[in-house]
Amino acid sequence: MRDSLVFATVVAALIAAACSHDASPTTPTAPTSSAPAPSPTTPSTPTPTISAAVTLGDDLSGRRLFPDDNWWNQDISAAPVDAQSDAFINFIGRTRTLHPDFGPSPYGIPYVGVGGAEPRVPIAFIDYGDESDAGAGSDRGYPIPDAAKTQPNFIEGARPGGGSDGDRNLLVVDRDRWLLYELFAARWTGQRWEAGSGAVFDLLTNARRTEGWTSADAAGLAILPGLVRYDEAVRAIVRHALRVTVSRSNNYVWPASHRAGTAAGALPMGARLRLKSSKDLSRYPAYIQNIFRAMQTYGLIVADNGSDMYISGAMDSRWNNDELNPAFRALTTGDFEVVRLGWR
Repeated sequence: MRDSLVFATVVAALIAAACSHDASPTTPTAPTSSAPAPSPTTPSTPTPTISAAVTLGDDLSGRRLFPDDNWWNQDISAAPVDAQSDAFINFIGRTRTLHPDFGPSPYGIPYVGVGGAEPRVPIAFIDYGDESDAGAGSDRGYPIPDAAKTQPNFIEGARPGGGSDGDRNLLVVDRDRWLLYELFAARWTGQRWEAGSGAVFDLLTNARRTEGWTSADAAGLAILPGLVRYDEAVRAIVRHALRVTVSRSNNYVWPASHRAGTAAGALPMGARLRLKSSKDLSRYPAYIQNIFRAMQTYGLIVADNGSDMYISGAMDSRWNNDELNPAFRALTTGDFEVVRLGWR
């Protein structure tokens, strides 16, 4: 089972940023003698700026993960309801309440932003090596900051180096190349980085995993774009679908690429649930309304096996579970409907 117990935003070590040189040619001055003026030097090609800061819980300058038409960012508020919606809801249990699977450390899934100069390190894949990415194309390795070996809150579960149990997801965004690196069951052994599986996503494209392949998530999807993040929730309505887990699943549908169960009657990986538009959200704090309105507009995508109706979010010290827990418990599975399976 990959059940996330899962976001404290802690800014890690800041490394000096490399900056581009000024490529503007100097205007030649007029000669003071009758000698011919020297030919102006052709300016060199500017070196692109490469950032170096390692930032836990990076707000990524508010940039949206994946293109606007990606499945995570797709408005499904008017999508048709699946003919088996009621049966799927009954399978989970209509009175099952939602749970925010995030909060201050150690709850939630952490993530880190790095610059393009961050060194790549090799990963030894233990469980799903034949379905894992060794790196981004020919650029082998994952840009894991050294601090993840010895400092908490870089890896899910909050233990330095990851420990030896739990999902231990490790999520890294290369801000300069706009690549997302994700590992499942990551840990530093003292000698090398190991993981159960890993995937690299080009955040400029809508490319899916190879059919039948997993990722760091059971559905073969990226994890980070489905997390509830504090910086998004306090800014406005969260503008993407949210990651949800169920205890049993049955095969998979688009946009997922991998199954994690064959329980008859259960939802498949990649299925979408949508909070009914009739649900009154006015009594909740504004930032919680922003989360719930995302459930109405973008929905929940079934991404992993775990506890039923657990909504994944980022580890962040600013979350207030005294507000989140009762608000989420006020919603039940019966407040949702299932969008037609595989709809796009």
